[in-house]
Amino acid sequence: MAAFREAERVGADGIELDVQLSKDEEIVVIHDEDLSRTTNGSGFVQEYTLSQLKELDASCNFTGEIQVQRIPTLTEVLDMYRHNCMLLNIELKNTKFLYSGMEEKVISLVRKYNMQDRVIISSFNHYSLVHCYQLDPEIETAPLYRDGLFRPWAYAKAIGAKAIHPNIKAAPNFIISAAMKDNIAVRPYTINKEKVMKRLFKINCTGIITDYPGLALQLKDELNKNFSK
Repeated sequence: MAAFREAERVGADGIELDVQLSKDEEIVVIHDEDLSRTTNGSGFVQEYTLSQLKELDASCNFTGEIQVQRIPTLTEVLDMYRHNCMLLNIELKNTKFLYSGMEEKVISLVRKYNMQDRVIISSFNHYSLVHCYQLDPEIETAPLYRDGLFRPWAYAKAIGAKAIHPNIKAAPNFIISAAMKDNIAVRPYTINKEKVMKRLFKINCTGIITDYPGLALQLKDELNKNFSK
């Protein structure tokens, strides 16, 4: 939550987060299936109830804050963002574990908060994305992928997606431009190098997923000022 607040403070357009299911089938926001890297716990997320997960320290000294950070629920995040206009890219972390029923739970919460037009659901599990599209075609979906796809814009349309979220290695300029020309948004991940940020901004890529939104906004603003001179 500290990272999400910081993204909002620096002016990011939105946040990206990963969701999984606890043992008692609550939607929790955490990246890894295994707890050991980002918390003081061990084992898999799905082996713990929500109350047990809430006892863990998830700060891991990443935020520079002294107070303990707790694993948030998706409800907490949606509640925090309900009164602003930021986008929420919710990644379904359901490749290692399928988490039956997670799509229904996520979409139900998005509807409850009336945030269908501000949410993007992404996943490496493309079957899951098709299921999400069938549940609610109004919510944008975006397949995540690491390797090159032939005409990824056509593939996206075939599964009902309105965007693609490729690894930058699978997203040369001509692929990005062709996809956007065919009305498919492109948001490569994880763009942390200035040189790559500038390249993507110069071709007006739809968006980028980065760990450094403040730097990205600074570079984008500099490029816009130089272009307007």
